[in-house]
Amino acid sequence: SDGGVGIDIGCGSGRWSMMIAPRVAHLHLLDVSPDALVVAKENLSGARNVSFHLASVNEIPLAPQSLDFAVALGVLHHVPDTQAAINKIAGKLKPGAPFMVYLYYAFDNRPSWYRMLWKASDRLRILVAQLPHPLRFVLSQLIALFVYWPLARLSKLADKLGFPVRSMPLSWYRDKSFYVMRTDAYDRFCTSLEKRFTREQIAAMFAQAGFRDIRFSESEPYWCAVGFKG
Repeated sequence: SDGGVGIDIGCGSGRWSMMIAPRVAHLHLLDVSPDALVVAKENLSGARNVSFHLASVNEIPLAPQSLDFAVALGVLHHVPDTQAAINKIAGKLKPGAPFMVYLYYAFDNRPSWYRMLWKASDRLRILVAQLPHPLRFVLSQLIALFVYWPLARLSKLADKLGFPVRSMPLSWYRDKSFYVMRTDAYDRFCTSLEKRFTREQIAAMFAQAGFRDIRFSESEPYWCAVGFKG
């Protein structure tokens, strides 16, 4: 493949790496969780062009300017210093290489009632994140079953009936599998540190790290952005 050599930062179960690996020459998968890497290795057991690294984004064990691309999807809003993480990733990229990120958005394109609804859910997240891991896991799966799934199916029905669904909570999941809902509920409610960013803040962090030609996806999930190393 001519996709070059890249890295999936915070690969988790390998959910995105499974789509990327067949399209590139080599893919590095990096995560701080040994358990996550065990699952990722199972999910990519058939791939011969992958390497696994147990390390944080601040300790990427690769040479400077050695990568043709990098992705960090749903990860850097869980690290203490997101700007520093983006800077570290930039240092590993060749000039002109793209970096794609997905960061939780600050509801900067949503009405005030939507932000209030999120604040209520965030109080629940803070409580759940303090519990022992087995209990956190069970609760996140129950949230997926009794919150994500019903609201997603309600959005799907409304969509079929021709009603606008963009403002409906969790409408993005209306065509997603329950596995995706479970994974995202776990990611959302079982992590003690969660930060959210406006579009302008993400653009500023990219620019500070030396990225140019920064582009944002105008569709959900927000915000997905890509920049090219200057």
